[in-house]
Amino acid sequence: MKAPAYRKTVLTAHLAAYAAMFALLAGCHQDSELATTKPLPDAAQISLGERLAKAGDCASCHDSAKREPFAGGLAVNSPFGPIYASNITPDTTYGIGNYTPEQFAAALQRGAAPGGKRLYPAMPYPSFAALDPRDVNALYQYFMYGVKPVANAAPQTHLPFPFNQRWVMMFWRLAFAQHGLFKPDPERSAQWNRGAWLVQGLGHCGACHTPRGPAFNEMGYTERSPLYLTGGVIDHWYAPNLTGDPGGGLGRWSANEIAAFLRDGHNDRAYAFGAMAPVVGASTQYMSDDDLHAIATYLKSLPVHEASGQYADSAAARASTMAALRGGMPERPGAGLYLSYCAKCHAADGSGTQNKAPPLAGSSIALSSNPTSLLRLIVEGSESPQTNGAAEPLKMPAFRAHFTDSEVAQVASFVRGAWGNNASPVAPAEVTRLREAIHR
Repeated sequence: MKAPAYRKTVLTAHLAAYAAMFALLAGCHQDSELATTKPLPDAAQISLGERLAKAGDCASCHDSAKREPFAGGLAVNSPFGPIYASNITPDTTYGIGNYTPEQFAAALQRGAAPGGKRLYPAMPYPSFAALDPRDVNALYQYFMYGVKPVANAAPQTHLPFPFNQRWVMMFWRLAFAQHGLFKPDPERSAQWNRGAWLVQGLGHCGACHTPRGPAFNEMGYTERSPLYLTGGVIDHWYAPNLTGDPGGGLGRWSANEIAAFLRDGHNDRAYAFGAMAPVVGASTQYMSDDDLHAIATYLKSLPVHEASGQYADSAAARASTMAALRGGMPERPGAGLYLSYCAKCHAADGSGTQNKAPPLAGSSIALSSNPTSLLRLIVEGSESPQTNGAAEPLKMPAFRAHFTDSEVAQVASFVRGAWGNNASPVAPAEVTRLREAIHR
């Protein structure tokens, strides 16, 4: 037997042995869980669980395509293929109606479902590990007794080999999910600690806003990691930098502006779009003002990491942009397109139109290191969420039928370099790749 083949055989045998050992251990653990009976309904716990489920944004992933609450079936498009959200209603056939409290906690916080099934990290169980048992029990009460059972069979996830080997997720968790019960920082205020708990744990903001490594692992779970909340690409949207970066981050946002954005879906600087729109619509708009300001307090405490883009509001920069818009310049071909298609809403000077379109001068999304979201907005448009505190949703029209890939790149590059914005231009190839990925 050749050496490489021999090593492969030995490795396979070792892995099989480890899998069998862990399956045995998991089976023993399952037996003890199955012996536990469900608690009786507790109205106070159900009410708390409902608030926690909204703050945790369970609906955005777990509602069905028919908008049946928590009935599952929607896909999270990972780099390895679509991962379908499960039915988490109390239906005993297709949902989690047979789960005991211990089984629920294991799935929620360790990614270990009954029967030895390991969950993919599209389910943010590393973040939910920060929750204490009281919160987990309240969530269990809500999903068992406060949610209507729906007999919906969510599609099975079928990833290609080797990603279909779910047992590997046990080792993945040991290697990458280094996050546990939240411990308040005694040197910080109660408001800061509340915000940290919401962002790091229940709100799992890092699941989208933190870059991921080759194993789809978040590159940090708290502010102690320099990459935490510095931006990440999820489902072909770029979730922006939430640190104090004054360019593509929140450095120029006030705490009140952050809270207003999470409550209303927009503020004077930006509006929620793409993957963030359902988060506001189903989750953050229902949070208390105290919680929203706690989140803002925590985010505003984060120092600058992974800075991108710059904004310098000056008369000279505005004059240069206006000259390009009036006369056109060969080196700024996107100016004419912007004036013809974009200035009506966003204004020639990039200041936007109140209650209609956000400003682009100094826009953090325009200055982001990754232009994916800006490009996708131009290509397919978007709509802000319907919230209780806002008027009509704001709509961005799609320009996929109007602009070629080169023209999308030209408009985006113009915006990223106009009115004092200073971010790198966009190549047409980036637009081509994005359109192919989203089939637009």
